[in-house]
Amino acid sequence: MKHIPIIALLTLAVSTPPLLSEEEPPAHLEAGDPTPEVVLRDADGGEYNLREHIAEQPAVLIFYRGGWCPLCNTHLMALGGIKEKLAESGRQILAISPDQPAKIRETPDREKLGYTLLSDSDMTAAKSFGVSFQVPGEEVSRLKTEFDIDIEAASGKTHHKLPHPAVFVVGKDGVIRFAHVNPDYTDRLDPEAILKAANE
Repeated sequence: MKHIPIIALLTLAVSTPPLLSEEEPPAHLEAGDPTPEVVLRDADGGEYNLREHIAEQPAVLIFYRGGWCPLCNTHLMALGGIKEKLAESGRQILAISPDQPAKIRETPDREKLGYTLLSDSDMTAAKSFGVSFQVPGEEVSRLKTEFDIDIEAASGKTHHKLPHPAVFVVGKDGVIRFAHVNPDYTDRLDPEAILKAANE
């Protein structure tokens, strides 16, 4: 499976602080598992029932760390390149982060993406999919003092949790067809690989 080359992301990676978990990687959902029943929020703060929307249109779910993360924003923009091809086969992209709705509205170039960004500020969806991890307390402080990144302000919560970058392809029946989770935040799945997985 192709990944975005690390050389192409090197400039962003060196300016993006690592966020490592002190916990063992969780057991994430796999192909064949049902999509959890979770309610997210859209950029306007409205409730967004994930299963109900997937029942209307199958989806590629993207979990990302937030609009403060340059690597995440680069990946989100790259995904825009496959949006039309996914739409041709009836699929939509839904990108999920811990950002509260107000922060989602501040996502760089959000209007250019052409797909839906969703708030999982309490990390219910990330936990249900098995991609949530705890950011150590000293790392939370270091992010704020050294990088001016306030993950509490981003989510509006004090849980200090983030998702591992992840991709799930889900059918209208709510069954996961493909799953990819990588705790290495610098290694993002190439959009063309995502498109191939969705079409398979």
